[in-house]
Amino acid sequence: MAEFIFMLTHNDCTVADAFAVLKEVHGLDLRFIGFKDIGLPFHRLKELAMAIHAAGQEVMMEVVSVDKEDELRSVKAALDLNVDYLLGGTHAGEATSIIRGTRIRYCPFPGRVIGHPSLLRGTTAEIVESGRVLEGMPGVYGLDLLAYRYAGDVEELVRSILATVTVPVIAAGSVDSGEKIRRLTELGVWGFTVGSAIFERRFVEGGSIRRQLEAVLATAGAGAAHPKTR
Repeated sequence: MAEFIFMLTHNDCTVADAFAVLKEVHGLDLRFIGFKDIGLPFHRLKELAMAIHAAGQEVMMEVVSVDKEDELRSVKAALDLNVDYLLGGTHAGEATSIIRGTRIRYCPFPGRVIGHPSLLRGTTAEIVESGRVLEGMPGVYGLDLLAYRYAGDVEELVRSILATVTVPVIAAGSVDSGEKIRRLTELGVWGFTVGSAIFERRFVEGGSIRRQLEAVLATAGAGAAHPKTR
């Protein structure tokens, strides 16, 4: 099965009530919980990371800052936040230099990423080549693929990436239905993130945040994929 990464985010920003949500979902079988580098001040993000670790989960932070300076500032902040995984970002050369020697597992965006919320552009061949290059960089653990933020054939893109690289691939962004989760799992991604769709109650109409997560976990657990890992 693919790993489910619950993102405490809506519209590519960390939600203001992240701590209350953590309390609501306490005790669920969640291995990974993440947030974005924007939406809460740094000291609150640090407290959030500590709370996630205290609950026994691993922390993922996704970088969605548009400017290079802001992105690299967030990468540096990841060191103080003590995150386990650093996702996203488009300046992999500089980012790997910053985190060199740490235990952080870095998964940058392949392809050309624009705007906020982040969108993936370029041809499938260009994105796959970007992934291949990133895979070969020291310090890159995996890829954070904006699969459903792509304007082309999403399934072709995912299949092509997985056929080319051997590192873990996380499908991030706009995973908002059980059908998408099932397809990603069948295709064989290592993991997928869900944030906005949880807060918009896309999986169980009118259901609580906890009920949304239960539905996603059930769907992910029903898959038969064998994710690639190192």
